[in-house]
Amino acid sequence: MDKDYLIEKWLKNELTEAEKQSFSKLDDAEFNQYIIDSAKHFKASQNSKIDDFNTFKTRYYSQNTPVKQLNWWSPLIKIASVLVIALGLYFTFFNNPETLFETVASEKISIELPDLTKVELNAQSSIAYNSKNWKNNRALKLNGEAYFKVAKGSVFDVKTKQGVVTVVGTQFNVKQRDNYFEVKCFEGIVKVTTNDISKQLVAGETFQLLNGQFSEGKTKASSPKWIDNMSEFEAIPFKEVLAELERQYNIQITIKTGDIDRLFTGSFIHNNLENALKAVTQPMNMTYELNPSNLVVIHEANN
Repeated sequence: MDKDYLIEKWLKNELTEAEKQSFSKLDDAEFNQYIIDSAKHFKASQNSKIDDFNTFKTRYYSQNTPVKQLNWWSPLIKIASVLVIALGLYFTFFNNPETLFETVASEKISIELPDLTKVELNAQSSIAYNSKNWKNNRALKLNGEAYFKVAKGSVFDVKTKQGVVTVVGTQFNVKQRDNYFEVKCFEGIVKVTTNDISKQLVAGETFQLLNGQFSEGKTKASSPKWIDNMSEFEAIPFKEVLAELERQYNIQITIKTGDIDRLFTGSFIHNNLENALKAVTQPMNMTYELNPSNLVVIHEANN
């Protein structure tokens, strides 16, 4: 006999003796168990109709079928997740074409680019470039300060947050700090481009943006002084000088009194902190207190 017909009649308690025997021989154990567990729900009403059985069937299959599908898919989902993570790690750590060099406070390093260009990287600075595509994309990103000796015939761009320097076989220095952008050309020609300004510099010329204000200048030097462990400044706010002191000596400076926006012209050495502090404070009529924990307090000399 038809199974659905027998179950329907069983729910309505209308099975004949012959039908009861057929019903008892049904081999769908899981289905019958579900019927037994749920029978009271359907027998409770004296007004039960055939629609209740259809609802019963729908509820049964809706509760059981998705569970079987999820059990089948779950291992595949886990495997796929592991593969996605593994591929992500591979491309991040093993297939990343970007080469990065960076320095910490009081550190300087020398670098050679793929075209044999020499780069001197100052303290707390970094450069990054695509090593695999250098021939087709000669560009690098600079954060901080670097001195470049560009190989003859090589052309590339130095990109900073404040401007781009385009070079051809030359020697130049780029300094990019928070509100300070400076380019000095020592040999050959460089082109400097910012949002509002585009200038071409030849040997001995300088380009400067300080707090958004543009200025041009001259230099007689053949290389930046910091290469020889000395920082040099010309009409630069005192706070920029102190920031460079912190980078070169890995110290923390606190200003107790004094105007940190006053302009400073002078220099300090990188291998003697006491002498460096004297060199920058005395011309500004200021003094300092040096604590063992690398904390320096600067204040006006008459206080």
